[in-house]
Amino acid sequence: MPHLLRHAMEMQRGIQDERLQKRLADLGVREADLEERFILGGGPGGQKINKTASCVQLHHPASGTEIRCQESRGLAANRVLARTMLCERLEAARAAKIAKAQDLREKRRRQKRGRSKAQKARMLDDKKHNSRRKAARRNGAD
Repeated sequence: MPHLLRHAMEMQRGIQDERLQKRLADLGVREADLEERFILGGGPGGQKINKTASCVQLHHPASGTEIRCQESRGLAANRVLARTMLCERLEAARAAKIAKAQDLREKRRRQKRGRSKAQKARMLDDKKHNSRRKAARRNGAD
């Protein structure tokens, strides 16, 4: 996460992060779609962190994803970090969905695939062998 903090600090200084905006746009997330709340922080950081509303809670209703970010003591940095985390989570969900669809296609392809000539010959040899064994048992039982 240190790289995220550095990234957030650059944003805080007024440097526009077009990459983050592009990532959000590529994922189909608009700023108007996000529900953002600022809540009181907690945990390590002393009394100051517990008294200020620097924790960002970001909710994306379309995907049902909710992010809470309190990586930094600053509100602006946490806002950027929360959006970055949202991008990462949505990208991971999209990649998992694509991988699942790919696995399903591969499974269907394997199921439909016919046997090779060598496999068919081996299977028929095994069937003939088992047939001979069963016939030998029947003849021996008479």
